[in-house]
Amino acid sequence: MKRNQVVVGAALLVILIGIGSYLFISNSLGNKVEIESVMATEEGGTATEGASASPNAESQVNEALSADQMNGVWNIADESKVYWSVTTSKETVNFVNEEVTGQWTVDINEEAAMTGKGAVDMNGLSSGNEQRDSHVKERPDLLETSQYPEATFVAKSFSPLPETWTEGTSVPLTMTGTLSVKGLEKEVIFESEAMYKGGQLLLSGKTTVAFSDFGMKSPHTIVLEAENDLSVQLELVLNKT
Repeated sequence: MKRNQVVVGAALLVILIGIGSYLFISNSLGNKVEIESVMATEEGGTATEGASASPNAESQVNEALSADQMNGVWNIADESKVYWSVTTSKETVNFVNEEVTGQWTVDINEEAAMTGKGAVDMNGLSSGNEQRDSHVKERPDLLETSQYPEATFVAKSFSPLPETWTEGTSVPLTMTGTLSVKGLEKEVIFESEAMYKGGQLLLSGKTTVAFSDFGMKSPHTIVLEAENDLSVQLELVLNKT
């Protein structure tokens, strides 16, 4: 009888530990960061859709821009963000990084003259959960930011751009280049869109890589599984020099 009670008690303890672990992990892994696109309007949707909602916005959309307005050197502004997203068996968890710097050279008449580069300080990465952020930044099998504090992207080629741009209208753009994380390089393609609006150049682009591309292991747990794919999303605001 005693032996049965011990077995039952041990089984209950295992169940309670499992439930407690699930609740702890669920709380610590829950998504706390929403992705904000630079293309979105206050009403929702893309800036192009929002621009057609009022006469003033419509006139802006129809306003043609000169090559002089578009061409030149543009610096990545403080409003820019880079998002890193991991999909678990429960949900997608987003990390945001606002420590973004870089510079882009635009030439709408010759895509071969286009250049772009950016860098993010990985110590500024945040998911809204300090314990999780420390885990991701400190582990050798993840970012190990003490040794590799910076990630970079250098664009090598761009898809052809239209010679005529209009205020507030998005333009599809494909960027091919090299993403470097933890000192390892990966050739990537960012499917993007660009827009000139209010004197600023906006760029929204997304690509998918794998943890293993940069010598990292997918952050599996006993309770939750994570996909090996990692989504990288650029939401950049640029000011002309």
